[in-house]
Amino acid sequence: METNNTKRPITDWLPTTLKEVRLRGWDELDIIIFSGDAYVDHPAFGPAVIGRIIEAEGLRVAIVPQPNWRDDLRDFKKLGRPRLFFAVTAGVMDSMVNHYTARKRLRSNDAYTPGGAKGFRPDYATVVYTKILKELFPDVPVLLGGVEASLRRLTHYDYWSDQLLPSILVQTGADLLVYGLGELPLREILKLMQKGVPFSSLKTIPQTAFLLNKEAPLPKNKNWQTLELASHEICLENKKAFAENFKYIEKESNKLKPDTVLVQEVAGKKVVVNPPFPTMSEREIDYSFDLPYTRLPHPKYAKRGPIPAYEMIRHSITMHRGCFGGCSFCTISAHQGKFVSSRSKESILKEAKAITEMPDFKGYISDLGGPSANMYKMQGKDLNICAQCKRASCIYPSVCFNLKIDHQPMLNIFRKVSHLPKIKKAFVSSGIRYDLLLTDQKEQDEEYGLSAYLEEVIRHHVSGRLKVAPEHTSERVLRIMRKPSFKYFFQLKKRFEAINRKFGLKQQLIPYFISSHPGSTLEDMAELAAITKELGFHLEQVQDFTPTPMTVATVIYYSGYHPYTLQPVYTARTVREKTEQNRFFFWYKKENRSWILQKLKELHRPDLIKKLLGGQSGYSKEKRNKAGRKSLKKGRKK
Repeated sequence: METNNTKRPITDWLPTTLKEVRLRGWDELDIIIFSGDAYVDHPAFGPAVIGRIIEAEGLRVAIVPQPNWRDDLRDFKKLGRPRLFFAVTAGVMDSMVNHYTARKRLRSNDAYTPGGAKGFRPDYATVVYTKILKELFPDVPVLLGGVEASLRRLTHYDYWSDQLLPSILVQTGADLLVYGLGELPLREILKLMQKGVPFSSLKTIPQTAFLLNKEAPLPKNKNWQTLELASHEICLENKKAFAENFKYIEKESNKLKPDTVLVQEVAGKKVVVNPPFPTMSEREIDYSFDLPYTRLPHPKYAKRGPIPAYEMIRHSITMHRGCFGGCSFCTISAHQGKFVSSRSKESILKEAKAITEMPDFKGYISDLGGPSANMYKMQGKDLNICAQCKRASCIYPSVCFNLKIDHQPMLNIFRKVSHLPKIKKAFVSSGIRYDLLLTDQKEQDEEYGLSAYLEEVIRHHVSGRLKVAPEHTSERVLRIMRKPSFKYFFQLKKRFEAINRKFGLKQQLIPYFISSHPGSTLEDMAELAAITKELGFHLEQVQDFTPTPMTVATVIYYSGYHPYTLQPVYTARTVREKTEQNRFFFWYKKENRSWILQKLKELHRPDLIKKLLGGQSGYSKEKRNKAGRKSLKKGRKK
């Protein structure tokens, strides 16, 4: 049977209906996946990866994308009861981030739905789907996975309900949870189940979490130790205890050789979180990316319009996973891991060639990157030193002496891909960590190809704009963010402009900033606006901080304390405070001028009035001098 739009057999995709199951000659399914996203058979979409791994293990799998949870639940019943278990994921994003803006307003579209249409998944999709399955099939195990489940595996703050919630295992009644990237734990689960091990006995698999009765003994593993966290009930009563919990969770997640089981009591039970698998090897990550994806949305969506998230990445290549940046507001390292797992050159080139054979390919690779553009193949020079380290970041507060920041492997990949037939240009669209590129050591610069990399990217792999993320200008706020000093952005801008002059280019440098981040005050935002104005930027693409589960910044937002120092940190929490901070980004808009003038008068900052508005209206000479002395004194203290 052929589809009308791709001329490929429908059986090239994982089945989504009973008819498609029958076309494969199956009368029973081993595993059924329920996903909050539309089904895109591409390695950038987690549900497709999980489905293809199950298929590769010789099992019969189907996927039910975006089931209707508001009717008679026929989508949950149409494929019947699987032989082994149900797998549930909210999709590539947390469903609440997918649905709501930082101001808790409902988004007008959903990037993971055909036509960008909204309303095809519920809030808290993992919870809703699992509860329905448990009601319909109470004796069938449910396995949770994906970002939503992963980052909610222990007590967490939920911004959208503004409350501390227990582990999603408690909320759903699910039998097992896989956190982080699911390939390795899933393959272990499948291997044991095919040997006859019952689902209820899967208690010692790394990178999984489950519930036990409070008095039940922990499963034994002689190589693991146990760390008991403050209970959910204590966290509800004591915000400092919740903050301190996070410190232990993050430190144990950042080990090169994880060995600690985390245990947290909740409602007469205990959540048990086994330590994660070590970072995927090159062979293991290649295996995942080399599975037989069609790289296309399921044909069922042909008449419903394009899927925006797919349109963005359809011709892109992920070179690595993981990020050792450790930014306080980011969930990448919490989900993908701190240590980088890189694909082989052969696997990347194989995917590049597959992209060139796609009917709609016009010669342009949209991105050669990953969570960060320039961490491919990077790791410690001496892994024994890494094994003793629990730093959340390998590059904050400075680049670790043991980190090999070699950019030559990336240069090699760029040149190999660019020279493939049919490829006109390969862009680098992922964010570049420019603090990895700037050094005063000439020998290191040459050995690791740092200047060569920056020049190569600006000359050949930028579509008119180089996007980077300094995030803020305040040194105090940047320390909370775990981001480098803003002085590095000045250095980057100077280098960027020099390369443009050298080669006669007219590229733009586009910086990204965040407002309302914990630690950031209204005065900090006013200074950010003044500094970026002096640098010639009219900021258009700005972001208001959104608290998401399992980040340092979210813990600070909820508790008021930094989890590592337990010292109080100011955070803009009200809609008014957040709006005011964001408003300073747009100093150039006429409607903001009188408001900015009034606020800067209240802050006694005539110097910023002059910088932002071009005058010092309403200030006497004596007041200006006094404010200037106060500003200088404050700056020295900083």
